[in-house]
Amino acid sequence: MKEIDAIIIHCSATKAKQDIGKKEITQMHVARGFKTIGYNFVIRLDGTVETGRSLEIDGAHCNTAGFSGMSYNKHSIGICYVGGLDAKGKPADTRTPEQKKALTELIRQLLKEYPNIKEILGHRDTSPDLDGDGEVEPCEFIKSCPCFDAKEEYSPLLCAA
Repeated sequence: MKEIDAIIIHCSATKAKQDIGKKEITQMHVARGFKTIGYNFVIRLDGTVETGRSLEIDGAHCNTAGFSGMSYNKHSIGICYVGGLDAKGKPADTRTPEQKKALTELIRQLLKEYPNIKEILGHRDTSPDLDGDGEVEPCEFIKSCPCFDAKEEYSPLLCAA
């Protein structure tokens, strides 16, 4: 089994209330040239967790390098919640209460299964530190995904694991 040391949270960049799942995201990713879905898990609007890409295969959700200097795809778990855009198509935290609950439960489960996880980040947190001050500020985000501060919200779970 490969070493997993990070969880990266994503959004599907779909409008609020647009309910899609693994099947539709797989189709979108294949159309972009992927072999299959890039995420390991998808959380639908009702909180249903769908299993995507096998953890035995490198992900296709975040090419940025982590602690190890390797692409996060090689050593992280990618979780995508459905949503991330408001009704006008602007970035927004559109998670339903059911998605928030399912995401917390899934992260807790993964922390038990993969005790070497050291960080939980939003995709935006993996943007490069353009000014070299050791912190990726909002003005440096390449994208808004997942449209909320996943690092702040979920990193406390690392201490509870």
